[in-house]
Amino acid sequence: MKTFVAKEQEVDRKWYLVDARDKVLGRLATQIAMRLRGKHKPIFTPHADTGDFIVVINADKVKLTGRKWDQKIYYRHSGYMGGLKQITAKDLRRKKPEDILRFAVKGMLPKNSLGRRQLKKLKIYAGPDHPHQAQQPELLEI
Repeated sequence: MKTFVAKEQEVDRKWYLVDARDKVLGRLATQIAMRLRGKHKPIFTPHADTGDFIVVINADKVKLTGRKWDQKIYYRHSGYMGGLKQITAKDLRRKKPEDILRFAVKGMLPKNSLGRRQLKKLKIYAGPDHPHQAQQPELLEI
């Protein structure tokens, strides 16, 4: 008996539509990361991209539990001395509401070129409209 190894060219990729309205951020992000990696498929191979495309709408309506809107801080660094920048979740929601979900999913993917390729299959939109009608995404209940 031989071990099956999936080839990326032979993977059947589907498009899924996820409505993030009133969903808890972490629980939603784990399900999205699992679908992007392809772990829900029987042909999952750790070193190959076997995942699907995910379109998320209403990302600005995602929920955080507790006092995380005020206490959760996102950091970035410019690379220069004293170049640490920080922003709270509430301010990030006001500026770029899509990035809250993108950062949560990115932290759950592999930290290499495969993870960066998988993250490109995630399309996030703050409102209810998206330009991916031609792909006919299936509604995914999470």
